[in-house]
Amino acid sequence: MTLDVVNEQNEKVDSIELSDEVFGGRVNTGLIWESVVHQNASDRRGTHATKTRGEVRGSGRKPWRQKGTGRARVGDVRTPLWRGGGTVLGPQPRSYDYRLPRKVSRGALRAALSQKLSEGAVMVVDRESALTMEEPKTQLAAERLARLGVSGRAVIVDVTPDENLELAIRNLPRVRVVGARRLTARDVAASRQIVLSQAAVEHLVKVVSS
Repeated sequence: MTLDVVNEQNEKVDSIELSDEVFGGRVNTGLIWESVVHQNASDRRGTHATKTRGEVRGSGRKPWRQKGTGRARVGDVRTPLWRGGGTVLGPQPRSYDYRLPRKVSRGALRAALSQKLSEGAVMVVDRESALTMEEPKTQLAAERLARLGVSGRAVIVDVTPDENLELAIRNLPRVRVVGARRLTARDVAASRQIVLSQAAVEHLVKVVSS
């Protein structure tokens, strides 16, 4: 499939041939789901914690003697059986990250890109005119996106994103700038539009191809 390459004014300046292997494959929603679940898990902070009987406040003295009182035997007031005692098998800080096979992550990205292309949500722009800015001004960035017809949730992908563009875009709540090396299926699936530079397309074809 061939897409037009547009400049800052949304005017065609070139055309690019998209690889069917990356942008025209079968949309495997199962792979996309696996990749999204993996990234969500790796982003979890995992800082939840409960106190065990060794961490709660309280004396370690035995409240009463073992036998002869008629009451249940107990070792100390920090026992999990009492109110204010420790928690047994409660959540502790841990990482939820796990290893996802490289073939799965690459296949998920190919499927997500293919799906967006079939929906007409992929745009290729000229980097020098559309993805570089002389100064980091959010208003200028918003006006440029409006000229390109980008609205709503979008992700802008370049091999080496322009620093001024990144600073200007980060104040727009639903638009993100992502390096091509860090692009994931979740970034693509969660966006309404995908804006790619020509270099980003070439990088994805080289790296993501099966």
